[in-house]
Amino acid sequence: MRTADLAIEDRFPYWLEMASQTHVPSFISTDHAADFEASVRVLDLGGLQVSALSHPTVRVARPTRLVRQCDPEVFQLHLFTGGTGALTQSGREAVFGVREFLLIDSSRPYNGWRAAGGAGLAEGLVVQFPRAALALGPELVGRLVATPLPGQGGIGGVLAGHLTDLMANAEGYTPGDRAALASVTLDLIAAVCAHHLEAATALSPESRRHALLSLVHGFIRQRLGDPDLNAETIAAAHQISVRHLYKLFQEQGVGVAAWIRRCRLERCRHDLADPRQRSRPVQAVARRWGFTDGAHFSRAFRAEYGVSPRDYRNLAADLDGDQAGPS
Repeated sequence: MRTADLAIEDRFPYWLEMASQTHVPSFISTDHAADFEASVRVLDLGGLQVSALSHPTVRVARPTRLVRQCDPEVFQLHLFTGGTGALTQSGREAVFGVREFLLIDSSRPYNGWRAAGGAGLAEGLVVQFPRAALALGPELVGRLVATPLPGQGGIGGVLAGHLTDLMANAEGYTPGDRAALASVTLDLIAAVCAHHLEAATALSPESRRHALLSLVHGFIRQRLGDPDLNAETIAAAHQISVRHLYKLFQEQGVGVAAWIRRCRLERCRHDLADPRQRSRPVQAVARRWGFTDGAHFSRAFRAEYGVSPRDYRNLAADLDGDQAGPS
């Protein structure tokens, strides 16, 4: 939804109604009601909801009387991507900035604000999920409300990247994908909370495995251009044995080397189809993503996609030309 599609006088009232229906009911005020330019995208994963929001500076309050009237019993985990904010809840008050997480408990009163950044808007992602959804338990998780949680590096960075990718690819998910993505998202949130609570032992073995695998996946994706990336390097970076790493990947049905190769090929395929990179030689694309042997790259690409890298690039260029139509 974009308020720009509405009459000016309807923008802020509609935003208020939409926010109450899709998120925790609260009182929202702003100095920009006369021309409230905002947008929201909501991804429903079934019991877990991820939203991308952008809006002017707002003040938000959820007093005790509103909690008593309506409590969906959920946590909200906010990731700030633009602007700043502050929250007061459970006797704690903190200010938050870009690439930081903020946890809010719908069952406790709170008040706060979100201020626009350099682009003129406050921007962020919000995950809303039942208070009882995490194995850690709501009382333990609730200790983190109004506490800045970093979203750069480590498990927090993995969660931030995961949420960003979720929204970027939202339109292609099947019902089965949504259930699996909800489970992975909850495991990552639990891992972030456990890390900051130093309570990792409270996670189920399955949740710990999923969180570790997601962390490993993120580590690999960030280093695909390193031709020396291997199981030993990955295992050492995560303080686990190579045997443990192999076992993690066996459970997802693909080996470590095969998964690295698949990710590299996908990045190469993307670059070869990109019209902005048509002048870059095929072998330069391959080297960018860790393939040092041109012949090996060509064989692997043909085995994965059924055509050579050069033919794939030509097919992509022809398709772009057909879509552009006659000049």
